[in-house]
Amino acid sequence: MTDPVLSLRDVSLTLDGNAGPVEILRGISLDVGRGETLGLVGPSGSGKSSLLMLLGGLESVSSGTVTALGQDLTRMDEDALARFRRDNMGVVFQSFHLIPTMTALENVATPLELAGHRDAFDRAEAELEAVGLGHRAGHYPGQMSGGEQQRVALARASAPRPAILLADEPTGNLDETSGAAIVDLLFGLRDRHGATLVMVTHAMELARRCDRMVRLRDGRIEAPAEARAAE
Repeated sequence: MTDPVLSLRDVSLTLDGNAGPVEILRGISLDVGRGETLGLVGPSGSGKSSLLMLLGGLESVSSGTVTALGQDLTRMDEDALARFRRDNMGVVFQSFHLIPTMTALENVATPLELAGHRDAFDRAEAELEAVGLGHRAGHYPGQMSGGEQQRVALARASAPRPAILLADEPTGNLDETSGAAIVDLLFGLRDRHGATLVMVTHAMELARRCDRMVRLRDGRIEAPAEARAAE
């Protein structure tokens, strides 16, 4: 693969537990290409979410290197990492992490304002329309369903038009119907902005929609990435 957007080289992560150090990830090497969709799958505790956190610079490696868009994240301090995520990444979590005292429009516009976009509210309004929530722009998170809140979170992640989208169990807190709608929106946003998408999921039907799957077990990549099965 030439010029990967995301690259991990011999990455390990060890955290302190009650009984001593715990190895979370062990010797992970992985490349993700521009515009690719990658599904991270595996049993609970296999290290999927930890790997996503390392890709987003939200957790520090114990050894090895993480590179995103040619930049070595392992050499950046917290301020530099925050700026890099602001300018290049959109992150969607299982929990929505919306600010409860802000309307949907304000939640989406705030990161754009922090990044200095003068058209922050216009872009936020367009993204809410794109996820079918233009009519809910003035509502607060507490006035919306779980599916609607996750759609606001998707709009917030995609509004800066990031090169990289990271999603950690984006349908985990939703019912089947709402979850399916979120998945369609997530791939639609990827297509609209041409972003590279890496997604952690327990749902195999969702992982199979990705270009590749990577299976983790006990902190290691269990098998080579699988090509998506032909329809």
